[in-house]
Amino acid sequence: MNSKSIRSAVAVAILVLLTAGQAATQEKVDLQVLQRIRKEGLENSRISDLLIYLCDVYGPRLAESPEYRKAGEWTVGRLKEMGLVNAKMEPYGTYGRGWELQKFYAAMTAPQYMPLIAYPKAWTPGTNGVIKASPVLLDVKKAADLDKYKGKLKDAIVLMQGEQPLDISFDPAASRLTDDELRKISLAPDPGARPPYAARMEEFMARQQLQQAVSKFIKDEGAAVCLEPSRGKDGTIFVQSGGSQGKTAPIPLPSIVVSTEQYNRIVRILRKDVPVTLEIDFQARFTEDDLQGYNVVAEFPGTDKKLKDEIVMLGGHFDSWHSGTGATDDGAGCAVAIEAVRILKAAGLQPRRTIRVALWDAEEQGLIGSRGYVTNHFFDRGKKEKKPEYDKLAAYFNFDNGSGKIRGIYAQGNDAVVPIFEQWLGPIHDLGAGTVTIRNTGGTDHLSFDGVGLPGFQFIQDELEYDSLTHHSNMDVYDHLSRGDLMQAATVMAWFVYNASMRDEKLPRKYFDPTAPMPTRPGF
Repeated sequence: MNSKSIRSAVAVAILVLLTAGQAATQEKVDLQVLQRIRKEGLENSRISDLLIYLCDVYGPRLAESPEYRKAGEWTVGRLKEMGLVNAKMEPYGTYGRGWELQKFYAAMTAPQYMPLIAYPKAWTPGTNGVIKASPVLLDVKKAADLDKYKGKLKDAIVLMQGEQPLDISFDPAASRLTDDELRKISLAPDPGARPPYAARMEEFMARQQLQQAVSKFIKDEGAAVCLEPSRGKDGTIFVQSGGSQGKTAPIPLPSIVVSTEQYNRIVRILRKDVPVTLEIDFQARFTEDDLQGYNVVAEFPGTDKKLKDEIVMLGGHFDSWHSGTGATDDGAGCAVAIEAVRILKAAGLQPRRTIRVALWDAEEQGLIGSRGYVTNHFFDRGKKEKKPEYDKLAAYFNFDNGSGKIRGIYAQGNDAVVPIFEQWLGPIHDLGAGTVTIRNTGGTDHLSFDGVGLPGFQFIQDELEYDSLTHHSNMDVYDHLSRGDLMQAATVMAWFVYNASMRDEKLPRKYFDPTAPMPTRPGF
């Protein structure tokens, strides 16, 4: 055989091998089903009605608060109305005491009257009546600086920090991922690159240690209440927890976060030696009647005799912080998951595998609800024990980064799912979803699954105003949701869940060593 014939034969052989490889990984994508999903999701959406109830009527949903329980009960009822089965609030383990705000008022009454834009921190006690006093401004750069305040803080209103820098921002509050940003996301991270959050975490830990020393000192000195500046601007309050949820944890001081602009005004007046008077009335209640934590779950049963015992899961976290109504974080994700299942049912589709919706408790406290669920249903990392459903999970899909549309999906280092997801995204590129990245992403409930070797995934989303305005703030409300984006997201979610439920095989899994030690900070 001459060299030309040899080259031709080799080329044919390579082509055959490539074609065989493509055929082996070719997904069965039903475009008629996609048409039905798109029509229901984009033309007959019910997501706005759902979010009005979750946010305006039943928000906020602070973990284990009475509001959380009421919202969960309402959602279970809605899931049953949709025709889902096994809908319930499912306990996952002991959580701790709940907390609810009953009354709050704060103002500067001298030298001028100014009602304060402020919000108490969760799990801090009330003031047991009205407190009216001149505040004490701390100037603490290191723990030794506390010595000069000994004997001066009894019954005081303490300002925890000095004036905060507040620069004018010329960046837009809302943004979408550009094509160039998506291209960069699609690339694997540089080998050996230090995680971008590592330096920030070290700085955070140092600040936290000083903050703990300051908090202990002012409590021991008998202070009445402490005030902190918000990290936001334009009157936006970013506020989370000021105490522990554990039943036996010590009760901290009443703690309040004040808008940066007003906090700075008070500090500047004090530094001019002009007397200031603040008035505060803060009432809160700890609840300990039920220390269990609860996730909200429900199922759309599968129809295939061989596959109906296998599960495709989807969800977001049901709990929220307390100053807003938990709209973008993460009422949006819960609504997208519920709406995705509604779309499939309304389109008359019959999944082969069972589809299970799960709305997680206490994500904000460290993915506690989803981690408890994974421990109970799939794998106990502490005991290194595999549960019966471990081999039955096909995939879990999560939505939790605001209300922006889905632009693609993180493969979490799972090379085998990349070509599968690319084929699923192919017919919906026109909806703006087209990027698959091998990268990991953190901070959401998919990590509870990924951490035990299960295929758990978070979508790439447009952030919109998430970090700049709504995340953990008093502006996390219905009005900052993007309805069109959520319609798109629910449609994409429904398409992914449907495909996962119909494949002959479960989605491929990464290597997992069940004997490996548990991470010191699971979920982060």
